[in-house]
Amino acid sequence: MRKLTAQWIANAVGGELAADVDAEVTSVEKDSRLVTAGALYVAFVGERADGHEFAPQAFAAGASLALVSQPVPGPHVLVDDVVAALGSLAQAYVALLRTEGSITVIGITGSNGKTSTKDLLAQVLPNAIAPQGSFNNEIGLPLTVLRADPETEFLVLEMGASAPGDLAYLTAIAPLDIAVVLTVGTAHLGGYGSPEALAEEKATLLDGLLPGGTAVLNGDDPRVAVMASRAVLHEDARTTVTFGVGGQGRTLTARDLRLDAGRASFDVQGGQEHSGRVTLSLIGEHHATNALAAIAVATVCGQTLADAADAVAVAMPLSPHRMALTVRGDGVRILDDSYNASPESMKAALRALKDVADAGRSFAVVGEMLEMGDSSLSAHDEIGLDAVRLRIDHLLVVGAGARAAYVSAVREGSWGEEAAFVATIDEAREFLAGRLTSGDTVLIKGSHGTGLWKLADELVGEPA
Repeated sequence: MRKLTAQWIANAVGGELAADVDAEVTSVEKDSRLVTAGALYVAFVGERADGHEFAPQAFAAGASLALVSQPVPGPHVLVDDVVAALGSLAQAYVALLRTEGSITVIGITGSNGKTSTKDLLAQVLPNAIAPQGSFNNEIGLPLTVLRADPETEFLVLEMGASAPGDLAYLTAIAPLDIAVVLTVGTAHLGGYGSPEALAEEKATLLDGLLPGGTAVLNGDDPRVAVMASRAVLHEDARTTVTFGVGGQGRTLTARDLRLDAGRASFDVQGGQEHSGRVTLSLIGEHHATNALAAIAVATVCGQTLADAADAVAVAMPLSPHRMALTVRGDGVRILDDSYNASPESMKAALRALKDVADAGRSFAVVGEMLEMGDSSLSAHDEIGLDAVRLRIDHLLVVGAGARAAYVSAVREGSWGEEAAFVATIDEAREFLAGRLTSGDTVLIKGSHGTGLWKLADELVGEPA
C-alpha cells in the first residue's frame, strides 16, 4: 500500500479527524490480531462482535490510526458508516494510483468461476494484486484495492452480487478497464427471484467500464453472450472479446477438448493464432471456461496467445477448498470443493469426481446449497438425479436442507448404501470412517455455511 496521511484519509472519507493526529498509514486491517505497525484499523460492528472494543489491542499492536463510527481512545477518523467510508477510501485510492502510475483494473463476475479465474490471473499477469480467498463484497473489495501500490500493474477484483445494486456499488469504487462476465447460473438466486433478474445484475458490470475499456464475455452462456450489445452502447471506443469451447464466432475458442484424470486439455485458436496443446493443472472440465477467460484477459493486456496459454496451463489453485486434490497416505483421494456450491458447480464437481475416480470407487459427500430461494427443493432434487445418472458409487447427503438430493437418488434407483442421509457432520465422519479404502475418491461439496469444509480439512489431515 502507498503511504497515506491521516488527513488525506479523513478528507477521502469525509470524516472527522481526532485533534492533533499526525499519523501515517501503510496498511489496512479489519482484524486487530493481524495489525502491524503503521496500519489503519477498521472497526466494523458485526452481528457477533463490535470492532471498537478491540481498538486498544490494535493500537498496542502498532496501528497508527483507526476508522470508527464512535470515538475510541487513540488516533482515529470518525464517520457515520464505516463500511461506506471504507468504500470511499478505496475509491479515492484507486483514483490516486491512476494519477501516479499505470494500473489496469480488472473486474470479474459470474455465478461460477470467479475465484478460480481470479487465481489464474494472479499468476499470469505481472505485478498483479488479487483478493485473498473470496474478498468480493463491499468490505473485501475495498480491502483488496488498498493492498495495491504505485508499482501494481494489474488490480484483479472479484465482484460478487447477492442483491440488486451490488455490482454498481463495487464498480463505482473501482471503475474497470476490463470487465469479465463468466456465467449466469442460479447461485444467489434467492436475492433476485429469477435468472433474468440475475442476468441483468451481472450485466451492470459492463456499465462500470471506463471509456476505451474491454468487455470479456463467455460466448457459451446465452445470457452472457447477449451482453455484447450492452458493452458497446456508449460511444467511447469500448471493445468486446468473447471466448468459448467450440462453436463459431468467438474471439478465442478452445478446440478438441479432452479430459485426462479430470484435467482439461485443449487447443486455443484466436484468429490466425494457435496456442498449441494446453493441459490444465486444475481439476474439472469446467475449468476450461475459466482458463479461456484468463487467456482472453491476458491477451487484452498485451500477452501473446501462446504465452498466455502456457502461463495458464501451469497455474495452480491458490484459494483453499477449490477442487483441491489430496492423496492420503492410505491411498484415499480427497477432492475438496467445499468452499461454496450452486447447482452448476455441484454438477461440475460430480463430473470431476467421476473423472478423477476412474476405476476406483467414488463417494460424493454433499451438503446444502444455500441462498437458493424458492428453487431450493428442485435444485437439490437434481443433485440426486445427477449422482445416479453419472453412476457415482456412493452419495452421502448431509443436513436437512439437502435431504431432497437423497430422496431423489433413492427414487431414481439408488438402493442400500448407494445413497445415504445423515443429519450432521459428525455422522458423516462416522459413515466414512468405516468405509473408505485405498483407491477410493471422496468429493466434499456444499455451501460454505454448511461447515462441510471442516470435514474436508479433517479428511486431509489438517486442523479445522
